Amino acid sequence: MINTTLCYIRRGEEYLMLHRVKKENDLNKDKWIGIGGKFLDKESPEDCLLREVEEETGLVLTDYRYRGVVTFISDRWPTEYMHLFTADGFTGELKDCDEGVLEWLPRDQLLNIPHWEGDAIFLDLIWRDAPFFSLKVCYQGDRLAEAVLNGKVLTPT
Repeated sequence: MINTTLCYIRRGEEYLMLHRVKKENDLNKDKWIGIGGKFLDKESPEDCLLREVEEETGLVLTDYRYRGVVTFISDRWPTEYMHLFTADGFTGELKDCDEGVLEWLPRDQLLNIPHWEGDAIFLDLIWRDAPFFSLKVCYQGDRLAEAVLNGKVLTPT
């Protein structure tokens, strides 16, 4: 089991996205994702969030919110608990990221770029300002096979 953070940093109506095109053997290869990474020993979700955002982007978060936990289950990768955050405040300047290309994208483009299918579920929850949630997404390859929100199976769309 792996613990990670994932953060969607907002600037007006744009979100900072990472196009994962630089790492070898990357679970997220060619997908666009938020900012985050794996916990180090003794880190809390907030510790990991702040460290990963600064390491990957050069930004220091000044205003963020813990939104939920996403359990990512795959037939190809280890199970992952993603601690999901949003952020509206930051200082600093963007730097190059060694994991991919950083780009500010309008909110209405986020579901039109290559992404994990389950991301659409939690992005909708974020955009609707849903209370803290637990989402389980189960994948067969890159295909979303099942999604369970707060213990209830979601109907496929």
